[in-house]
Amino acid sequence: MLRDKKIETVKRLKELFCSHDSVFLAHYHGLNVAQITELRSKMYEGKIVFFITKNNLTKIGVKDSEFGDLTDSLTGPLAIAISNDPVSTAKILVDFANENEQLKLIGAKAFGERINYEGIQSLSKMPSLDELRAKLIALIQTPARSIASILVAPATTLTRVFSEYSNKSKQ
Repeated sequence: MLRDKKIETVKRLKELFCSHDSVFLAHYHGLNVAQITELRSKMYEGKIVFFITKNNLTKIGVKDSEFGDLTDSLTGPLAIAISNDPVSTAKILVDFANENEQLKLIGAKAFGERINYEGIQSLSKMPSLDELRAKLIALIQTPARSIASILVAPATTLTRVFSEYSNKSKQ
């Protein structure tokens, strides 16, 4: 790789590490091109940055970010996933690793904490941000429906009373 290309790669890596909340590391040795392409497309659908780069360049790029303590894990054939939604990233990676045993999750950093393999497994079982938002909206809408039905109930009751009274007076 030419020096200018290396400098540009390190600059892009620094920008990525400084603008995202979580980083996941995995060894991909043994995956074929079709499998890596499948993983890339799943990551792309989840709006997750996924790349494979030289470890030395990554070590330079990560040095001045909050993920600087991951440099000891940057060894071997390494794939990196960076996102602002660690739960969705963990779900995609764990699901893919369960289907393809060649992908080995080696660690992550999210919420300012390093996460081991068991932590990534636990994180993958949590509801994603979108699921939490949907539940929150449902919780907010439920009281509104209840209030609306309570406000409509007296009018409905009065209508029935007047209707019955009208029917009685006609008889």
